[in-house]
Amino acid sequence: MAKWDDTLTMLKDLTDAKGVPGNEREPRDVMKKYISPYADEVYTDNLGSLIAKKVGKENGPKIMVAGHLDEVGFMVTRIDDNGFLYFQTVGGWWSQVMLAQRVTIMTRNGDLTGVIGSKPPHILPAEQRKKAIDIKEMFIDIGASSKEEAQEFGVRPGDSVVPYFEFTQMPNEKMLLAKAWDNRIGCAIAIEVLRQLKGQEHPNVVYGVGTVQEEVGLRGAKTSTNAINPDIGFAVDVGIAGDTPGVSDKEAASKMGEGPQIILYDASMISHKGLRDHVIDTAEKNEIPYQYDVIAGGGTDAGSIHLTANGVPALSITVATRYIHSHAAMLHRDDFENAVKLIVEVIKGMDAETVKQITFN
Repeated sequence: MAKWDDTLTMLKDLTDAKGVPGNEREPRDVMKKYISPYADEVYTDNLGSLIAKKVGKENGPKIMVAGHLDEVGFMVTRIDDNGFLYFQTVGGWWSQVMLAQRVTIMTRNGDLTGVIGSKPPHILPAEQRKKAIDIKEMFIDIGASSKEEAQEFGVRPGDSVVPYFEFTQMPNEKMLLAKAWDNRIGCAIAIEVLRQLKGQEHPNVVYGVGTVQEEVGLRGAKTSTNAINPDIGFAVDVGIAGDTPGVSDKEAASKMGEGPQIILYDASMISHKGLRDHVIDTAEKNEIPYQYDVIAGGGTDAGSIHLTANGVPALSITVATRYIHSHAAMLHRDDFENAVKLIVEVIKGMDAETVKQITFN
């Protein structure tokens, strides 16, 4: 029997929470519950991002550690006469991973279960059967017999629709399967960083942040970074795991369990050289494993953080994860723990002089 502990309870609570962009209340409440005991002050910005402030040294450098609260999902756009729901994707989806999957519709009357459907392949022409079904051809079946019945269930346009999946610890107890690792693992890292700094001296002010609406354009990172005005920013997120069949090193080199990923380049940001070098030096000094990666086709909250005010040295530190932007993703607990360890060590050594050296390196 695999061991269970408080960290797994936190990870389960975070990933089981339902929060698509624009409706992140559930994961925000969970993050607030877990981070508040380690913070001096917890508040939200006007868009809904959670900010937890922990003072090591008053007037020290401000260090932002941001995960995002939202997960990819859907929004109900209309109900047809037969009670089927049509939807808009909220965040990036690959149509192959969607059909026949269970979803939860968050209505004013409570949660409803639905399933994503389309025309059955048996009635499609042979040529069409070979092609992926277009998302526009899909619908959600909630078992309603009419538009009126669906409305009686509480459904209306604008309702959030969330993938359904329960947190699962695999037989190899370090392998964890859940929905919304993208990016509740970043929120968990922010919580755990503040927890490990409790009672420790550090020469700065740390902000653990859960941003909103990352999946639709890094929006909450803009507002929360404006509220904080940090000197240094870290986005903690998921990256691509390359250790599955058919993936070559040149496509994705990182492997689960071999350390957090230092993102050199992504579509939203070129990593800050001074900060990157400092983080890598810290990892090597403390014998913390790490991997390099690039994300040519995506970005993280660091893309917004680094462009705030007159610029913020920023870096993305990610956890190699399989099957992101689907109903269930998998990651390795050691990578989570080493990401926390690395960020804690960086923070403990991040004083005003270090920030100055990093900024102009």
